[in-house]
Amino acid sequence: MESTESSYVSSPEPPRNRSPPPPKSPTSDSVERPTCMKFLVSNAAAGSVIGKGGATINDFQSQSGARIQLSRNYEFFPGTSDRIIMISGLIDDILKAVDLVLGKLLSELHSEDGNDLEPRTKVRLIVPNSSCGSIIGKGGAIIKSFIEESQAGIKVSPMDKNFYGLTDRLVTVTGTLEELMRAIDLILSKLTDDPHYTQNVHAPFSYAGIYFAISLCQSHAPSTFHMPFHSSFIHLYFSWFLVP
Repeated sequence: MESTESSYVSSPEPPRNRSPPPPKSPTSDSVERPTCMKFLVSNAAAGSVIGKGGATINDFQSQSGARIQLSRNYEFFPGTSDRIIMISGLIDDILKAVDLVLGKLLSELHSEDGNDLEPRTKVRLIVPNSSCGSIIGKGGAIIKSFIEESQAGIKVSPMDKNFYGLTDRLVTVTGTLEELMRAIDLILSKLTDDPHYTQNVHAPFSYAGIYFAISLCQSHAPSTFHMPFHSSFIHLYFSWFLVP
């Protein structure tokens, strides 16, 4: 399956047992400002989103009005073998595109699982460390309100110190499609209001400067060994799992 650096426009196959689209984003000012989000999918899931000859992703872009781009087959997020989808545009357009992508992937997982219950999944978002405070809030007040309002599980991980030069943290969201979309809406709207996020989210799509640190046991060896890690695209990392 081939991929390109440019966006694949797309709209989905008719959804089966899909949750309704998310409501309009709560912050009117941020809705009008272009922004972007990035998330991770497996190579197989990327092929499903692209579709034959790019037909599916072209449909998604056409329906949503957002721009959708994928990293190349060999361009992965550091520490993973997964590719990144970047979606850019106005918040409501981005949310439409995310709903289409997640809906398709979850419907395929649901059909493979054969369970009548709506599937739950984990979504890992990658957010600049400088912006994490805006979604955590003082004493965790903001993230607690997001959890209560969305009914999704939301957890911000500590910085991954295994990769030198990586300045992002994982935000794991767990729930059904509807719960995920409510949580993503709240998180993206809050991030877009943060000037640190708008500055960093449009950073170059390369991890060439990221280094992986490996501890060496030899007594005369240096304490760490820096190995270049080549990859592409930061920021919103979605990893697909069915949650029991």
